[in-house]
Amino acid sequence: MFTGIIEAVGTITQIHSGKEKGQGGLSLTISTQRLDLGDVMPGDSIAVNGVCLTVTTLTNDSFAVDVSEETLNCTSGLDQPAACVNLEKAMRLSDRLGGHLVSGHIDAVGVVVKVELIGECVELIIRAPQSVTRYLAHKGSVTVNGVSLTINKIVGNEFAINLIPHTLAMTNLQALSPGMQVNLETDMLARYVARLLNLEDSQD
Repeated sequence: MFTGIIEAVGTITQIHSGKEKGQGGLSLTISTQRLDLGDVMPGDSIAVNGVCLTVTTLTNDSFAVDVSEETLNCTSGLDQPAACVNLEKAMRLSDRLGGHLVSGHIDAVGVVVKVELIGECVELIIRAPQSVTRYLAHKGSVTVNGVSLTINKIVGNEFAINLIPHTLAMTNLQALSPGMQVNLETDMLARYVARLLNLEDSQD
């Protein structure tokens, strides 16, 4: 479980085919730059661009993860050499919940429609697949590339969010431009509510 508060931006330094290990998918090595790995062990979870991945090996300033073909098919940005990725270690039960509850399981890949500078902030408009728009709400939470954000406006299957200078400085969202893909995770509470409503409707 994560909070959507990014701790560091890392870089994918190596990509190896999982076939080298007799499996599918990819094996990634990620340079952590300023992420403290002192309390991380193999088997622990780290969210990479919002995707919950398991650490296989690590050094003082890097760690490796395996990414399955299924995960690659459902996400964006994990197969790009030298890509900058948002990083967050799994939360402890004693941690502050600065963002919202994030599972690290991507619901869909969205497309950036517009990036507009408004004063010191940036308005980001993203087009989401129709399958997840029912879980989006005005002033509700959404995770974009692992970053917990608040939805300011929804029009059809597009939603707008405001990026403050701190978020731009601490994440890879500053590099987004129209046409780029982003990993989206909707609020899990919204998904559970929708599931319960569907169950009640089916019993009427």
